[in-house]
Amino acid sequence: MSSSLEGHVALVTGAGSGIGRATARALAEAGASVAVAGRRVGRLEELRDELEAEGRKILVLELDVTDEQAVAAAVRSTTEQLGRLDILVNNAGLMLLGPVENADTTDWTRMMDTNVMGLMYMTHAALPELIRNQGTVVQISSVAARVVGRGSAVYNAAKFAVNGFSEGLRQEVTERGVRVVVIEPGTVETELREHITHAPSKAAITERVAKIRQLQSEDIAAAVLYAVTAPPHATVNEILIRPTDQA
Repeated sequence: MSSSLEGHVALVTGAGSGIGRATARALAEAGASVAVAGRRVGRLEELRDELEAEGRKILVLELDVTDEQAVAAAVRSTTEQLGRLDILVNNAGLMLLGPVENADTTDWTRMMDTNVMGLMYMTHAALPELIRNQGTVVQISSVAARVVGRGSAVYNAAKFAVNGFSEGLRQEVTERGVRVVVIEPGTVETELREHITHAPSKAAITERVAKIRQLQSEDIAAAVLYAVTAPPHATVNEILIRPTDQA
């Protein structure tokens, strides 16, 4: 086991599955104590049991990132029970695709609240501790922050917002030793697409991704680990990672 993160504490949102789960595991295996946060406590407890059996230190946090008070409490619990906070990974998110015309705008609200406001709440709550420890915040964004697609206007808007917020934050805190990292995955084989409520959009993306070799959650976790283990004087600000087959 690498000990490159020995003595560090990380908090990962959306850690119950997919990229969040793989990232929590990668950080723990690199030596970090990890707070795993999400709404599905059963899955988080399964992950905790797996990692604790391997000698890792894991804290389970039931968390809805759209609740600002709950976010503040999660950060507080992390620092109280694990001693500090060095790495925040904002992974919780939704991808609810569909056209603007005749849209169910509750999808818009859910997505913006989670992908944008939840990420900003988490960053705001963790920032004092990250500044104190010259830590790192990792934002799981998307290739959708770079390339706009038909039928994904609101998802694109959310991810553009993540990148804009992150660059503004970087300019505020970089001279104080805080690193801001944006990870932009292309198509990843996760359950993210299962939550799309617009049936034609869901069918179209399912058909499209079936034709390519998708990224795995572990590929994104490896990118996160690469960024957070860079030397303190070097910041990997942005990583775009796509399947080789993705045009």
